[in-house]
This record gives sequence, C-alpha cells and structure tokens, in this order.
Amino acid sequence: MNSIKIAGVLLVAATLLGGCASSMSGGAYTRSQARQVQEVQMGVVESVRQVQLEGTKTPVGTIAGAAVGGIAGSNIGGGKGSTVGAILGAVAGGVAGSAIEEGVTKKPGLEITVKLDSGRMIAITQEADEDIRPGDRVRILSGGGVTRVTRN
Repeated sequence: MNSIKIAGVLLVAATLLGGCASSMSGGAYTRSQARQVQEVQMGVVESVRQVQLEGTKTPVGTIAGAAVGGIAGSNIGGGKGSTVGAILGAVAGGVAGSAIEEGVTKKPGLEITVKLDSGRMIAITQEADEDIRPGDRVRILSGGGVTRVTRN
C-alpha cells in the first residue's frame, strides 16, 4: 500500500515538473521579450537535423525525490534502521527525482541551417514545433540574445 502511495506522489511530482519546463519553441516568447525590437533577416533553409533538447536540471526534482525517498526509507526497520533507511532513501530519491525531472522535460528539437540572403550561413537550434524543411523561405528573428526561425 505504501509503495502505491509513493508511486502516486512520484507521478504527481513528474507531472508538475513537466509544467515547469520553459519552451524553446520558435513561437514562444517570454514576457520580457514582448515589445522589444528584433532584427529580421530572410533566408532559405539549407538543411534540418533532428536533435534532442536536454531536460531541465533544477533543484526541484532532486528535493522532491529526496523527500519522497526519505519518507519511504524511514518506513524500513525501526530505531536506527529507520534513520539509516530515511537517509539512504533520501539520497536515492534525490538522484531518481533529478533523473525524472530531466527525462520529463526533455524535448525534440531541430538544428536548422539557413543561408541568409546576404550569403552568410547560420544554424539555429530550437524546439521541433514547426514543420521547417530544406528549401523553405524563412525569417530569422534575433534580439535580446535569442534567435528563432519562423516560416515566412
């Protein structure tokens, strides 16, 4: 029964962590990027390569996993065994929580190589949320340290 409760807590934690991930989409903007000037360049897509965008690695997954692991581990044995179980459970839970967070927030991405109208070649990596193919005419928007590719 306790293992079912622990699995439920881990499932809820994983779901919440997935909601914490920030978007690296070509169409997603942070609040601070709104109403900011961006440089616009035009070009043609030379190649598109599928890549994997790493998941987030925040303390949230580690702390949540450690808490769940510590509680689960404290149910093992009694007295000093309970304390040792809690410590080992917290360590194992922290490692597992961190791995779960990274796995849940990992996303497919695209490395898009573009030949700009100026003749210069650039590559931008972003979330794979748009159907961008070689030969497509695209806009490159750059500003505030962020560059994105959008279909024209």
